[in-house]
Amino acid sequence: MTQTTRAPVERAESAHTREWMRRFQRVRSASEMLCAPLETEDYMVQSMADVSPPKWHLAHVSWFFEAFILSPYLDDYQTPDPAYDFLFNSYYETHGKPFPRHLRGTISRPTVAQVYQFRAHIDREMERLLSAPPAEHLDEIIDRLEIGLHHEQQHQELLVMDIKHILSCNPLHPVYRQDIRDRLLSQADRTPTPSEPRWHRYAAGVRQIGVDYPTQPAREHDGDGFVFDSETPRHRQYVAEFELADRPVTNAEFIRFIEDGGYSRTELWLSDGWSTIHRTGWQAPEYWEKVDGRWHTMSLGGLVPVDPDAPVCHVSFYEADAYARWAGARLPTEAEWETAAEDQPLDGHFVEDEVLQPQAPSQTSGSGPQQLYGDVWEWTGSAFLPYPGFTPLEGSLGEYNGKFMSGQMVLRGGCCATPGDHIRASYRNFFPPQARWAHSGIRLARDV
Repeated sequence: MTQTTRAPVERAESAHTREWMRRFQRVRSASEMLCAPLETEDYMVQSMADVSPPKWHLAHVSWFFEAFILSPYLDDYQTPDPAYDFLFNSYYETHGKPFPRHLRGTISRPTVAQVYQFRAHIDREMERLLSAPPAEHLDEIIDRLEIGLHHEQQHQELLVMDIKHILSCNPLHPVYRQDIRDRLLSQADRTPTPSEPRWHRYAAGVRQIGVDYPTQPAREHDGDGFVFDSETPRHRQYVAEFELADRPVTNAEFIRFIEDGGYSRTELWLSDGWSTIHRTGWQAPEYWEKVDGRWHTMSLGGLVPVDPDAPVCHVSFYEADAYARWAGARLPTEAEWETAAEDQPLDGHFVEDEVLQPQAPSQTSGSGPQQLYGDVWEWTGSAFLPYPGFTPLEGSLGEYNGKFMSGQMVLRGGCCATPGDHIRASYRNFFPPQARWAHSGIRLARDV
């Protein structure tokens, strides 16, 4: 990334930059609140290569502001430790050499306390920069700040996912928060309300998919128009007539798939999926186990009975695809999903609900599909590829999404760990098809 000059520049402060500082403080505080229930020992664990220790997440999002805002734009900025630029760089090869991802759990120093000191240092320096930003670079500072805030919100979701996986590896089934456990146990006693999904039909036609970068830069609006580069550009795409289920697949429905031999019927599985379940021994979603003949799942409230009415969660793309075939349906394409979602309200169970577990729908009828947002990320049948005319951001930030457009499948809609103001109809999440530790679920589609 191009460094700016160190010559004296005019400084500018406004109510606008103060509002961005308030947003910065709010997002930064939310990360630390998610970590507040942890014990010091929890911060260090890396339970698999895809999981990062909570300590690393807290440091990495701070490094992002240091590397891409403070170092280039704050004339006299001093890092607490130059080694942090190596330890907490995730994958930005054009910026420097990242520390190996699978070894993040081997780093006992800096300590948890020192990581929090690093965060406090970044917060103070960002406040100092935004209180008197260089006027000639203000636009770029605000644009990078907005990316940084959404980046930290992505890591808040990853924190929830990774903490859950870390605790799930402990045979004691530790409880992250007792209030979550109490709520989930109270829900386990309710009477199930089985119902068949309803189907919403959508006419064939040429659709406008994706978004263009906001016509007004982020610095000139309230932030609601933010998009990542992978969501752009807006383009025309033909979508054939299709139907979409009005809700995600439930745990009860997935149990029927299991009981019907779903994991042993080769005709239901893609070749890679069939190889994967035989290599891994999967026989149920991630975190599920039977206790006294009843399915239970590891949650952030510890081990609790599976809620039959809640969306099934922690299934891979392979499992979602096999279930859809078993059900006589298929997964929606991301264009179909966006077609259905673009006019629906951004309502759902998000991280602000503090349950951090998918919930049964609060309503079963309406003008469109329910629970498109929140609860579970919904696998689509679409690979994560560039849209026609896609252009990544310039410099190191161009590595944010574009370099991952290979071997990944798209998920849509957000989940119970997603910040509510972070999601939108055009948002493209992506994971490899074997991933299960994300809050990933299933919504069915079918041809007409």
